[in-house]
Amino acid sequence: MKTIFIDGYNVINSWPDLKYMKEGSFGGARQSLIDILQNYSSYKGYKIILVFDAHLVKGAIEHKEKYGNLLVVFTKYGETADSYIEKNVNKIGRKIEVMVVTSDSLEQQLIFQRGATRKSSLEFYHDINSVNSRIRDRINPELAVKRNLLEDNIENDEIREKLDIMRKST
Repeated sequence: MKTIFIDGYNVINSWPDLKYMKEGSFGGARQSLIDILQNYSSYKGYKIILVFDAHLVKGAIEHKEKYGNLLVVFTKYGETADSYIEKNVNKIGRKIEVMVVTSDSLEQQLIFQRGATRKSSLEFYHDINSVNSRIRDRINPELAVKRNLLEDNIENDEIREKLDIMRKST
């Protein structure tokens, strides 16, 4: 079974949907990411370890929550998500198939040296969207043919062009 380590706050700050959500509530963005990853892990059959920093929260102890194949870890005070991931990838990276999702370039180099593959947060975002499309198409094949795209409902050409430029830049 493939194991994926994910730097939670790195993903939240990289994914457009979650980045804007966190402005209202980090808790809401975290829960949304957890829900998304539960679906993904169930569909793909991967073990996912989602790691959130608590290194700046005085007195924080390591806390874990399990949701099927998804393990959510809040690090202890003084421990970053990067250090937690490095330590655990070092233990298993050359024994089983491991991938790390982060856009931190230094972290990507370190985990690669420890036997894991890496994927940027935005690359993973596109993977998630692709899987979500396949899930929707499988659930209701009629919807796969009859798409209701936002761009089809925007009458103002200038707004449609700006949205298209934004979509292409991510």
